[in-house]
Amino acid sequence: MEITASLKYLRMAPRKVRLVTRLIKGLSVEKAELQLKYSPKRSGVDILKLLKSAKANAVNNYHLDPKDLFIARINVTDGPILKRTMPRARGSAYLIRHRSCHVNLVLKPIDEKKIKTIAVKDTVTKSKKSHIAKTTKHVRQTKTHAKALKGQNKNIIQRKVIN
Repeated sequence: MEITASLKYLRMAPRKVRLVTRLIKGLSVEKAELQLKYSPKRSGVDILKLLKSAKANAVNNYHLDPKDLFIARINVTDGPILKRTMPRARGSAYLIRHRSCHVNLVLKPIDEKKIKTIAVKDTVTKSKKSHIAKTTKHVRQTKTHAKALKGQNKNIIQRKVIN
């Protein structure tokens, strides 16, 4: 059973909101509330409000105990960008982008989490683990190779030679 709540058109950059959402992903509702309550980030207040809304949905719609819930998923996606201009030197204009985001929160009962983690551990065998290790190694090599092709790994420092 999944309990969802969403926050749309939050006038904050998604990059800044993701910093806060990564802190609370996978935590119980009580621990997440404490984490958000004392978070120094400005988006913590809005995410706390969303979490309380999801908790209220669980209590009122599904008659669940909020102590038995945890945050299964929390997604931050880009919203519309408001574009403004700032006058600059010599008659030019500078574009200012006011970003916004959408946040989706999914709560699940703790019992489902235990069942899923046990099922995942039983299904993974040693042969699959070695296959996964080989594929992740291959992916790492291709990523570094791609970066090297772009020139991001090259540290080129040119200095003036004094005779």
